[in-house]
Parts: sequence; C-alpha cells; structure tokens
Amino acid sequence: MGLLAGSTVILLTITWGSCVIVGKCDLQDSVAKDLQDTKGFSLTGSGVSADIWTNYAARIMVISVIPFIIVQLPQVLHSTSARRLAVLIALIVSLILLITYCFFQVFQPWIQERRLAYVKHKHVISGLLKHLGKRALGRLLTDEGEPNEEIIRKLFHSIDENHDGNLSKAELRPLIVGIQFEEIDLDKNEAVDKVMSDFDTSNDQFVDEGEFVIGISRWLMEAKRYGGCGPDSSSIFDDFHIGTKREHKRLGGDQSDEVVEAVENPKWITFKAVMMLLLGTLIAAVFADPLVDAVDNFSDATSIPTFFISFIALPLATSSEAVSAIIFASRKKNRTTSLTFSVLYGAVTMNNVLCLSVFLALVYVRGLTWDFSSEVLVILIVCVVMGVFASFRTAFPLWTSFVALLLYPFSLALVYVLDYVLGWS
Repeated sequence: MGLLAGSTVILLTITWGSCVIVGKCDLQDSVAKDLQDTKGFSLTGSGVSADIWTNYAARIMVISVIPFIIVQLPQVLHSTSARRLAVLIALIVSLILLITYCFFQVFQPWIQERRLAYVKHKHVISGLLKHLGKRALGRLLTDEGEPNEEIIRKLFHSIDENHDGNLSKAELRPLIVGIQFEEIDLDKNEAVDKVMSDFDTSNDQFVDEGEFVIGISRWLMEAKRYGGCGPDSSSIFDDFHIGTKREHKRLGGDQSDEVVEAVENPKWITFKAVMMLLLGTLIAAVFADPLVDAVDNFSDATSIPTFFISFIALPLATSSEAVSAIIFASRKKNRTTSLTFSVLYGAVTMNNVLCLSVFLALVYVRGLTWDFSSEVLVILIVCVVMGVFASFRTAFPLWTSFVALLLYPFSLALVYVLDYVLGWS
C-alpha cells in the first residue's frame, strides 16, 4: 500500500512538475508555441499547454478515487463491523471502474474523431458566414437579431448562376474558394460536401431556395450563441470564427486524427492487450507477499523504517513512467505534452482501480484488516488537488510546476506525522 501511494504521489508531483519545467515553451494566448522557448523561466509567460482530452483524463483520475473513499468510511464512522463489507463494496466498485475505463479507452478515438469532425463543420459554417456577410446585399440579421429572410433569398439568387432555382456543388464551390481553411487542414472539396450535406435535406444533390433559407437561418442562430444578440452580424461572425478556432485547438487540432489510424489485425491486438492486462494482474497478486517480505527484511537489516522504503525508495526505483514522461515532455510540443500528461493521469487511474482491486481482493479473501488511513488520505489529497487543478485548464504556466513539486514534501511529512507521531498505522 505504501508502494501504491508512493507511486501515485511521485507521478503527480515530482514527475508532473518536472514535465512542465523541461517541456516549457513560450505561452501566447494560453497556448504554448511549439519548440519556442525564449522567455526563460518566466513564471507566467513560459509553460506548457495540453488539449481538452487531457482535461478528461484528469477528471477520470479524480473519479477513480471513489473506492478509496468507500473502503475508508468505516474508519471515519468508527465502525468495526462494517469494515469487511466496505472492502467488498470497494472491490466491486473498483472492478466496475476498471472495466468502464477500459471501454472508454477503446471508444475514445472514435469520440475524438466525431468531436473534431463537428468542430471542423462549425469552422466551415463560420468561414462561409463571414464570406456571405460581405457578399450579401444587406444585413443577414434584422434589428431584432433574427435571420433576415429577404436578404437571404436575394443572396440565394445571386449565387444561382443558371437561375434554375437550385444550387449545385459547382455553384457552391466558388463561395468556398476564397475562404481560408488551411488552419484546420480542410480542403475545398470537403468543405463543399459539408455545406451540401447540411443544406440538402431532400438528398437530391441540390439546394433549393427553401433549404438555403432554412440552412443559413440555422447557421446564423448557431453563430449568435458565440457572438451574442444584436444586428451587428460582422462582429458576431468574427466572434464565432475565433470561437471555433479556439475550440479546434483545444481538441488537439488535426493531431487527433492520428489516433484513428487503421490498425492491422485489431482483434489480435485487443486479445493481446486483454491477456497482458490479466497477466499483469496475476503478477501483482503473486508477488505482493514476497515484495512485502523483502521490504520488511530490508528494513530490519538496515534499520530504515518501512515507511521510507515503501513510500519513497520503491516508487523511485519502479516508476518507469516518470523517466519516459520527462523525456517525452522535453520535445517541447503541444502534442507530446498532451500525451505525457494523459499517460501520467492514466497510470494513476490504473493504480487506483487495477492495483487497488488486487489489493482489496487479497485483503477480503484472507480476512485481513484494512488499516491504511494515512496512505489513503495522501492519495485522496494529491489526486483531488492535481486532478481538479488540471481538469479546468489547458495551459500550465511555469508557476504551476512548483505547486506540484511542493506537494511531494507535504505528502512525505503528512504520512510520517500520521503514522509515526499520531500512530494512525
């Protein structure tokens, strides 16, 4: 249990803070500029940034501490009779969270792809609305802020070159050519297809006047959610365009496309992953007792408290994620930073559900007493503080690294005082 707590604390304090320091770049508009590090050790002007999926990983990590709370409730309520039941309930909950987390990892690439496609679609809308606003013979919004159908119909007729009452892809394409979509890597043909699919409700490969009015009106109302109310369509369109670019960047941009690449023989990869997961669980269960005996024997031979060995020395010796994370963060790119923090949060989440499940199973099957209040408290404090801290922001200035680094000596002091001064253990 000391190894579990120590591993979690090191990943979220020393490793997390070191990744911010070695991966820092210049921050501009809350986004780190890849490979650009000219501001030195500026506490606010230098740092790292990650995508929104990293926020989700941090929130999942916070949720994963629920089994710790459940198993600790009898101690908080000073109930001895409910301790064994609490261990069983915590074990069931941790297994459910483990299965749910595995399924989330399987479906996450699909979720990312759908979210990014939707943001690309909104970017097409914002770009086309700005273009149409300049071309329209009047304001697209009335004084009351509602779609101006008369102007929209005039706009339709100005686009309908052959005056047949329908817009084809060939007639829509000239509208798209003048719009800059390079920042989201969207070609013109793809943009035309998106416009056609959004407007063509009859699926006849043409957009008639009614479909055009309904489609533009729907887009205008979508843009108003970003730009507020009022007839000033130009400022609304600008705000909408900036908002879609910001959302696209928070999602990780076109970097997210990399996670949906085709995988050869996916069934075999899935089977192999499940088998390795089960093998790791088996190894953890088999070597749990020998590891504890080794720590006790080493402590007796060296007169070093088991607290120091299990909570400090073992995590430092076994934390391979720490070394790889720091090396990865040193590449100084938003993409690698997002992956680095996601790996750290994922490792802690697996500690909280997989490793804890093994430990709870051993405690329940052997009828052992759960008495790890200090370790649980430290895990809760560090996971909640760092998880909440990372859940609602994507930019981490350099000063945030010191928040994480200071949590490590605080955790050591807290466990030592609780175990060796107050006698919790």
